[in-house]
Amino acid sequence: MSIVVVAAVIVAPGGRVLAAQRAEPAALAGGWEFPGGKVDPGEGETAALVRECREELGVEVTVGERVGADWPLAEGYVMRVWFCALLSGVPEAKEHLALRWLGPGEYYDVEWLGADLPIMKTVENLLHND
Repeated sequence: MSIVVVAAVIVAPGGRVLAAQRAEPAALAGGWEFPGGKVDPGEGETAALVRECREELGVEVTVGERVGADWPLAEGYVMRVWFCALLSGVPEAKEHLALRWLGPGEYYDVEWLGADLPIMKTVENLLHND
């Protein structure tokens, strides 16, 4: 059974999405991702997503529609992704090197990690092919 990692595509007005720059581990440091983390034993996936956003970003979110199916990560891991909206707070880089809001035309201005790049492409299609 795979370890589940959850990630949030936080969308702001104008189709802007929040990207977070990894601080660790060394192999991933400097790359950009959607914020999130591992689901704890006995924890629901969306509850884990809300908790991770609170811990990593200092914000409260509401979880919306799921983005795609399971996204492959390293062996033994799978990522599940949801659109989220900010309920309260301003995102802060508590566990990341930096945060950036990327609007249409800027989505690829950062170096996305390999696992997150196809997610960004799917998000772009979902946000702009309505």
